[in-house]
Amino acid sequence: MAQDGKGAIALVTGANKGIGLEVARELGERGAIVLLGCRDERLGSSAAATLRAEGLDVRPVVLDVTDEATIQAAASRIQSEFGRLDILVNNAGVALDFMAKPSEVPLDTVRRVYEVNVFGVIAVTQAMLPLLKKSERGRIVNVSSTLGSIGIAAKRDPSSAFLPTILAYNTSKSALNSATVQFANELRGTPIKVNAACPGYCATDLNRHSGPRTARQGAQTPVRLATLPDDGPTGGFFNDEGPVAW
Repeated sequence: MAQDGKGAIALVTGANKGIGLEVARELGERGAIVLLGCRDERLGSSAAATLRAEGLDVRPVVLDVTDEATIQAAASRIQSEFGRLDILVNNAGVALDFMAKPSEVPLDTVRRVYEVNVFGVIAVTQAMLPLLKKSERGRIVNVSSTLGSIGIAAKRDPSSAFLPTILAYNTSKSALNSATVQFANELRGTPIKVNAACPGYCATDLNRHSGPRTARQGAQTPVRLATLPDDGPTGGFFNDEGPVAW
């Protein structure tokens, strides 16, 4: 796999829209074969067709990060068709409690957020690791958020509108950051690098398109981490400006 992505086999979860779609588009523009992991086969096929019309080698894959059967089926397909995986971008995520106080969020809502944002990432990563280990330069990127930074949250201005107190989403990203470090530590000494990326506050369905950044802008850091050179970092948390406080 070249550092720019040419010839890479890449899997992006939650890739039929938003940041995931833009990550897929940019990796495809860099020469990667991109597998669009999407829960809905129809939406995935439509998104893939759009990118193929742009001349990119993009293929839809049914993958629900909360459904072990679809995860294993995707891994089996990648093994059969390519024999390896070079890039895994764990982008799929949900936010279900933006308007609720921590003291009032139903526990079931917290569980649903964690199922996608944390357990789903772990499940997909574990399933894809055997394929990533067959790559000469495996890269895992977990799409996180500065909202998951405990250090930043602990110092925030209580009146700040930019760091809202959101129990399920924020803590799920904190847990995701920790999981990123655990995988990175296990894989130190191998060619695989594992990092977390904050795309910034982008206008997507997740926030009702309220963010000032575009999804294309949000894709920049995940793509940079997905195409790191051999001397690049692992076990880190980054945004466009550099390292983010844990």
